[in-house]
Amino acid sequence: MILIGMFDSPFVRRVAVSMNLLGMPFEHRNWSVGKDFELIRQFNPLGRVPTLVQPDGEALIESAAILDFLDECAGPERALIPRAGKDRREALRILAVATGAAEKGVTQVYETVFRPSEKRYRPWMERCHTQMHAALAELNRLSQARAGEWLIGNRMTQADITATCAYTFLVDALAINRATVAYPGLAAIAERCEALPEFRSVKAEWFPPGENS
Repeated sequence: MILIGMFDSPFVRRVAVSMNLLGMPFEHRNWSVGKDFELIRQFNPLGRVPTLVQPDGEALIESAAILDFLDECAGPERALIPRAGKDRREALRILAVATGAAEKGVTQVYETVFRPSEKRYRPWMERCHTQMHAALAELNRLSQARAGEWLIGNRMTQADITATCAYTFLVDALAINRATVAYPGLAAIAERCEALPEFRSVKAEWFPPGENS
């Protein structure tokens, strides 16, 4: 399989980490949605990442759909999202909160990079900032409640993977929690995950986006 997208994206990275953990080898195309837009559109009409191209040429788009496919391939015993019940509902809730935090962070980055300061709508920026930190606070609360355990059950799940990828991205891109540890519980889970080779091998330095980068 071919995974398209740069690892500084939390959405691309959570797919890559998941494939590593599930033992699913992939070829990586380190393509940028800026300078490689037309290359990506050969597989994804939106020109977005991640895109996962299967050996038969079929392309899956959007990280949630890709993760669902990977779990189906892995089987119910190895799947990274619990298959039913309360654990599944809680995992999906955590994923929604974590991806929401990342999305609001991406919005703030794009506003800063692509829009001149005099044309930025400050109430919108402040709203995104508030939503992002509210999501991080919730992830931190859940992490502290688990006190050194995984977020769901007794093994790593997609909840831990996605929360970590979102948190690391926001630390790198927006410097949250860097000067003062405002989210110690979440930081502890991220530190535990980031120490694993499945995470380290798909960690990339973050660069601000641009049309030619």
